[in-house]
Amino acid sequence: MAESDTGGCCRCCCSFIFTSGLTALFMWLSLRTSNPTCSIEKFYVPALNRTTNSTYNHSISFQLQLANRMKYKGVRYNNISLTFLYGVKDSSSSIANYTVEAFYQGHKKKATRVALVQATGVPWEAAIEAVSNGSTVNFGVRLVTRVKFKIMFWYTKRHQLEVAGDLAVGSGGNKVNENGIKLKSGAPDRGWCWARFSPAVISIVLTILI
Repeated sequence: MAESDTGGCCRCCCSFIFTSGLTALFMWLSLRTSNPTCSIEKFYVPALNRTTNSTYNHSISFQLQLANRMKYKGVRYNNISLTFLYGVKDSSSSIANYTVEAFYQGHKKKATRVALVQATGVPWEAAIEAVSNGSTVNFGVRLVTRVKFKIMFWYTKRHQLEVAGDLAVGSGGNKVNENGIKLKSGAPDRGWCWARFSPAVISIVLTILI
């Protein structure tokens, strides 16, 4: 009888450990998040296009793409602040700003924003001379916003998202790289937001799962 009780206890323990492991795995997969991918798909500076007479057109047109790669989680953005710069790294200066209004992005969705900004402070004569001689000039884009993730029926707390990218523009006025320029951050991806949930929410989810 004792041996039977021991065997039953072992089976219960094994079952509990197995169930707990599956629950932990499910929770990890459910609560794991990743930052959206931000990229500049198009970037055009008319003043640097040597095939047109646009020397005095000091505008910059661009296409920003925001991609939510997560399959079951949405992203809510605060206002997105874009800063455009001219020059090489560590010596660049701000030339324009633009704000994308706050919005929500669903699972596996992409959002595109196309806009035009007026650039000030660019040494246009030097830039035009550089591209006319076959060189390129450097521009930069810096993106700052705050995001929170929607997981099932709950939102995580907001956190700061800061990414940046540099690109070269040639004599056609377009960025040299035909592919999108991904804006990157020096900070690691968040990847995990377990601590962002209250103990009550976690308890409810565990009760449903076990």
